[in-house]
Amino acid sequence: MAPDTDSPRNDAPGARLRWSNRISLTPRILAVNVFALALLAGGFFYLDSYRTRIIDARLEQSARELKLLAIGLDNARTDRQGALIAAYARQTGDRVRRYAPDGHRLSDSFAMNAPRYRLRLPSEEGWQRHVARFLDKAMDRVVSADRPPNFTEPTVDRAEAWPELLMARKTGRPQAVNRYAPDRTIVISAAVMMRDGTSLFATENARDITRTVRAERLRLGMVLGVAALASVLLSLFLARTIVQPLQRLARAAVRVRLGRAREVTVPRLPERRDEIGMLARALSDMSHALRQRIDATDAFAADVSHELKNPIASLRSAIEALDRVDRPDLRAQLMAIAQDDVRRLDRLVTDIAEASRVDAELSRTRFEPIDLGLLIEKMVIAREARGVPRGVRLAFARPRKDVAVVLGEEGRLIRVLDNLIDNAISFSPEGGLVRIVATVADDQVLVSVEDEGPGVPESEREHVFRRFHSVRPEGESFGKHSGLGLAIARSIIDGHQGRISIADRQDDLSGACFILHLPMAVARDPGMVSE
Repeated sequence: MAPDTDSPRNDAPGARLRWSNRISLTPRILAVNVFALALLAGGFFYLDSYRTRIIDARLEQSARELKLLAIGLDNARTDRQGALIAAYARQTGDRVRRYAPDGHRLSDSFAMNAPRYRLRLPSEEGWQRHVARFLDKAMDRVVSADRPPNFTEPTVDRAEAWPELLMARKTGRPQAVNRYAPDRTIVISAAVMMRDGTSLFATENARDITRTVRAERLRLGMVLGVAALASVLLSLFLARTIVQPLQRLARAAVRVRLGRAREVTVPRLPERRDEIGMLARALSDMSHALRQRIDATDAFAADVSHELKNPIASLRSAIEALDRVDRPDLRAQLMAIAQDDVRRLDRLVTDIAEASRVDAELSRTRFEPIDLGLLIEKMVIAREARGVPRGVRLAFARPRKDVAVVLGEEGRLIRVLDNLIDNAISFSPEGGLVRIVATVADDQVLVSVEDEGPGVPESEREHVFRRFHSVRPEGESFGKHSGLGLAIARSIIDGHQGRISIADRQDDLSGACFILHLPMAVARDPGMVSE
């Protein structure tokens, strides 16, 4: 059963964000930017605090100014008190009323001077004011602002009609409150007591506070609007430059997965120099490598089928002929052919299995530092102890210890070196010399294997690494080799991030020279130096 890819345990590190994985990038980008705007919109809370501070300052100012007026009246002659109240009202724009100890009104600045303010009815104003009041209410609702009581003129103008005046009489201290006029402008009222038992009550329609707050709100709204527009446009731009290329790549990847098109072109986005461009080119290279791997697998399967047919056909013919042959010598000859075909099939199957699992095993192998000089020396000693065919000699120029060090898998590298040495021995003449050299140049370890055989023509130097391509020395019977040795060697070297090539011998003598290029391992210990 296939694993459930949507299971939380498959993506445990991000399990708490599973909901976000179901949302497209475009709304997620917009959400992030809108969240940033929401933080900017928090300026409206500051605006409410700003308005509160202005009102509190104005309440304190009104109470203080009215207290000064009360002091002035207490020290003024009776015939000068009315003129003093009128002058104060003209200067501050307040409506000042004076009440007797029994609560009836003694004087009113509006009766002395022309009224300095008039409470406006909303029905008398234009639509712009209605919009402004609507925005005022909306802002108060958003910030949960405290709503002051409404201001109304009492039908009977007595001291008892004003709660702040009653509180001033009760406590003896100045009192000030704010209320909303019918058009939602601020009305500041203050009350103080005088020494003679009378009281002063002043009201002010502080429209300037409302205008100031609305002006600040307009500026903040304009900034927020411009920021919101810029944020949306930038979000759409980001979505277009991020989401659309990713969608193109996803569609191409789906076509590659479905395999309905032989040549699926994954966009490389060469104009993109960012991470998305890197992803596009990586996916394109990956799909190209995958296509090459599939082609190589198909070709390998076809080659295997072709190579297996010959020994199977020969084996079948020998077995079928055994029933029709009575002569013992002919039966023995047919049996020898059958046994030879069986051995050939065994070699083919073994080498085919080896060739097919090289890449997979190398991808899972942990590479370790290997001193190729020491490794080759041990291989040469072991081979000479077993005996070298036809008197072929082996010569190895051993480098200093811990110089020719590479990162790799020892068993696989031994397989490569064995193949190259076997190949060199098989092509060497009677008593020939196979020379092995390991050197270091330009952060690479070079291993060359030279023989004195006929050499490899330049036109064949790439073909010999193909699977089942076999060029054998004269006199060797057919079927002794599978033609996979050099192909396996190249696969192993490729898996070690190296390369294998064929060159002419530097001494201008006949023979082949196989050269391995492997990246040199970086010394982990500064004391890793030559002997």
